[in-house]
Amino acid sequence: MTIATTDRLVLRDWTESPDDLARIYDIYSRDEVMRWLGGGKGRMTDPSEARERVRSWHERWAPYGGRWGLWAIEPRAGGPVAGSILLKPLPGRDGVTLTDDIEVGWHLHPDAQGNGYATEAARAVLEREFATGTPRVYAVVMAGNDPSMAVARRLGMTHVGVRTDWYGGAEVETFVLERPA
Repeated sequence: MTIATTDRLVLRDWTESPDDLARIYDIYSRDEVMRWLGGGKGRMTDPSEARERVRSWHERWAPYGGRWGLWAIEPRAGGPVAGSILLKPLPGRDGVTLTDDIEVGWHLHPDAQGNGYATEAARAVLEREFATGTPRVYAVVMAGNDPSMAVARRLGMTHVGVRTDWYGGAEVETFVLERPA
C-alpha cells in the first residue's frame, strides 16, 4: 500500500518481495545504521530475519489503517529502496506502553544518504499526520547522530534538549515540530 508520494519518492509498505527482503537485511544488519537504533538492539544477523521483520511491522501497525507505521522510501527514479520512514506513538518509560506523543523517524541505507530523501519523506508523513489534528510531532535522536539531527533541523524542528520520557528512559536528543497554524 502506498501511503504518500512526493516528486521524487513513493512511501509504501515494505513487502516480502526478494528485493525488499534483501534491502531490509542490508540496512538493518549494518552496524553503521543500527548503532543509532537502540544501540544496535535488533541488528539482523541472518537474511532470513528480514521476512519476520516485515511481518512484525505489518502486524504491529495494521490496526492503525496506514496512519502509523514504518514504510519503505522508494525513489521514483529507480534503484534500490533508500530506507525507511516511520511515524508512530513513542513508547513510554517502560519501553512498551505507547504514549500520546508521536514520533517521526528515518533509517537510510548509507548509499542513499545525502540525497534529501529522509527530509522529503518526513515532510510527507508529517503533513499527513498534522492533517489529523495532531498538535506536535517529535524526533528522537541518539547523541552523536549528527546527520539525523541535521534532518530534524531541516524539517524546521526545534531542539528541546535531552529527554528520558520514552524508550525505557533512554537519553535522547529531542526535537519537536508544532502543527502549522
